[in-house]
Amino acid sequence: MIKSELIAKLAEENPHLTQRDIERVVGVVLERMIQALEQGGRVELRGFGALSVRSRDARAGRNPRTGEPVSVRAKHVPFFKSGKELRERLNATDE
Repeated sequence: MIKSELIAKLAEENPHLTQRDIERVVGVVLERMIQALEQGGRVELRGFGALSVRSRDARAGRNPRTGEPVSVRAKHVPFFKSGKELRERLNATDE
């Protein structure tokens, strides 16, 4: 699902709200999540999962085409850990 599909689904389920209002709400929620991660915080959505930031050290890599060594700088990357409810629903057996 992409952002526009999420907005369309929410608009369909909430006919009393305009699409513009829903776009604004989704945008604000995502922006606040990004800001929390930028500040080194953590975003937890109970039942779904948690987003956090992890640091990767600088390292020596290689160009896959030429095999030549390349230095890769240190960086921060987002990390997602799924929640228990999400894992259980994904692994539920159809009985």
